[in-house]
Amino acid sequence: MKDLYDPTVARLTYRALLGPRRALILCLLPALLLVVAVVVRLLAGADDTVAAGLLGGFALAVMVPLVGVIAGTGAIGPEIDDGSVVYLLSKPLKRSTIILTKLLVAIAVTAAFSAVPTLVAGFILNGNSQGIAAAYTLAAVLAAVAYSALFLLLGTVSRHAVVFGLLYALIWEALFGSVVPGAQTLSVQQWALAGAERVAGGAEITSAVGLPLAVCALLAVTVGGAWFATRTLRTLTLAGDE
Repeated sequence: MKDLYDPTVARLTYRALLGPRRALILCLLPALLLVVAVVVRLLAGADDTVAAGLLGGFALAVMVPLVGVIAGTGAIGPEIDDGSVVYLLSKPLKRSTIILTKLLVAIAVTAAFSAVPTLVAGFILNGNSQGIAAAYTLAAVLAAVAYSALFLLLGTVSRHAVVFGLLYALIWEALFGSVVPGAQTLSVQQWALAGAERVAGGAEITSAVGLPLAVCALLAVTVGGAWFATRTLRTLTLAGDE
């Protein structure tokens, strides 16, 4: 377990991600989702189609990737940008332990600020009729894992990780990943929806990819992102030693 998780690194990462300014930003989209859910319920009543549309079109397609950008890049990007990562790398810790710890923290933060509001919004909208709230919550958790790994990797390789992450989240996932057939196959959103479709039995929820492909893709992005991030961190160490 020591090779996978370091409490000190986790505590520092949580502190960085949940500072006043970043925590406020993390709360904005979940709060907006809940407000919209209340308004929609008051105006439209308990409608399964409307609930699935809001949870899929806003929660999963917009909120989850944007929260993932903030948590994933914020878990390590600022330390690399300001050079403070040198102090972390000077500790007797494996680079894989640092990355895995930060990944677990990013996943926890992303899931807390996206999956939990999705579940609450789902119950507000239709009381989990047809399992829609539970299905989209599962999709949010699955997407949180993949996005955290993807954006953590981005934070290790680019000083403009937040900008590239936002472009990816808003253009690829929210736009192309929702409507363009070819792009849907390479969309984290669609992979996560495959799990939601299975939980809800297909009611009001459909994915452009099958569940086996979705599971393999989610695993590949998560494991591959962590591996490349670890490799990049090792490269930074070698560069610093030189």
